[in-house]
Amino acid sequence: MKKKAKNLAGTIVILLAAAAACGPVFYLLWGCFADPQGFWLTFLRTPEYLYKFWNSLGICAVIAAGQLAVSCMGGLALTKYPLPCRRFFLGFLVIVLLLPLQVTLMPSYLILDWMELLDTVWALILPAVFSPFGTVVMWMTFRSVPDELMDAARIDGAGVWTLLWKIMVPAGRSGAASVLLLTFVDAWNMAEQPMVFLRDASKYPLSVFLASLGREGFSLSFHSGLLSMLPAVLLLLYFREELVQGGGLLLEK
Repeated sequence: MKKKAKNLAGTIVILLAAAAACGPVFYLLWGCFADPQGFWLTFLRTPEYLYKFWNSLGICAVIAAGQLAVSCMGGLALTKYPLPCRRFFLGFLVIVLLLPLQVTLMPSYLILDWMELLDTVWALILPAVFSPFGTVVMWMTFRSVPDELMDAARIDGAGVWTLLWKIMVPAGRSGAASVLLLTFVDAWNMAEQPMVFLRDASKYPLSVFLASLGREGFSLSFHSGLLSMLPAVLLLLYFREELVQGGGLLLEK
């Protein structure tokens, strides 16, 4: 009886947690389909929305691709090459990764100001591209690739770039897909960085622009919010297997 009671209590807690997590999504769907014409009004009444959407999509694609490239190179160096003070660099990356975003905003602001990149799109791209998250993930991923695979490729005359992009990245596809997806989603939802690094509000990405739509009516906010979810959802569906494999690999490490 006690075991059944514990299982029942655990099930209830899980259901309540799921309801709390999915409740806002269900409310969003209800608000959208209660007024189906709002989808057309979103495009016809707010042409700025389309500009923000495609502009943000391009920025996030550049961030995700840049983060993946930097992460693969850093992960390979930390894993397969005798880098001096490798443990120190790895520990430093983990410490920086654990820091809250708000802690790194001011140093990033000062560096971007020194580089005269504030109020430009590069102020959003560069800090995100060089985030330590992807490097740590690819380090964990490349550790599972056997050294014999690289040795065989070297015997066949493969150079460093061939080893990286034709041997290591395909072998660590799950980790690379996880970095690409999670980096894109994080960039797609960025809010603090645009408000700190961009002085001109007209340059804000879609994630910040959506907050201003509430003044024009809840219907428009509902439909715009639902449409803004599509890129992340489509990427999640496309990379779902790789994401699960990458998560399992991280748990094993």
